[in-house]
Amino acid sequence: MLLKDRVAIVTGGAGVNGLGFATARMLAAQGATVAILDLASANPTAAAAELGPDHLGVVADITSKQQCDAATESVLGRYGRIDILFNNAGITQPRKTLEISATDYDAVLDVSLRGTLLMSQAVLPVMQRQKGGSIICTSSVSAQRGGGILGGPHYSAAKAGVLGLARAMAREFGADGIRVNCITPGLIATDIIRGKLTEERKEKIAEDIPLARLGRADDIAGAVVFLASDLSSYCTGITLDVNGGMLIH
Repeated sequence: MLLKDRVAIVTGGAGVNGLGFATARMLAAQGATVAILDLASANPTAAAAELGPDHLGVVADITSKQQCDAATESVLGRYGRIDILFNNAGITQPRKTLEISATDYDAVLDVSLRGTLLMSQAVLPVMQRQKGGSIICTSSVSAQRGGGILGGPHYSAAKAGVLGLARAMAREFGADGIRVNCITPGLIATDIIRGKLTEERKEKIAEDIPLARLGRADDIAGAVVFLASDLSSYCTGITLDVNGGMLIH
């Protein structure tokens, strides 16, 4: 197993059809003990129970520093260490530039960018004491191509901010043995697109992707497992595209 005896935190991981839960399941399959963080309404305790009795569900709003710190302390108190953080939580909104309100901007930036910073701040001192750890941050192909299929410009901006934040943290904490990397998913067939794209539209999008299909949640999970494991021990500050070739540089 690639992750035996390691402890992982997955934010926004309670949706059983989402990227976070698929990744939590694959991390657990590779030997990790997983703590799923999510809002109370998402029921992270039930999601963790789906993985087995050794895993933990923690209620936390990652836009709150106090709740990020408390969640981290809960995980540390239960398991004694934190080896992996998957900053997965995020929200999107289908807005055009002139439609973005201050409330829209705050909602998207707070979860995707502020949440990534606050959770990283919470676990980094633990990883420093351990002299090692891996943080994986979820950005998006929309940050690279300047807009996505569903998210507005404020979503692209938030996800571009994640790229810069992760690279800066990678430089700062590399000497502590802490690796910080990003994944940039393309269009992934999860609940986030359910009811928003017709089957005809999905087929049309797939025609323009070299691998000729939309992504699956497990495609992202596999990339996260790679970046969490020693297979990527000389990778930090990288952006790993997981988009089927949608964006070939």
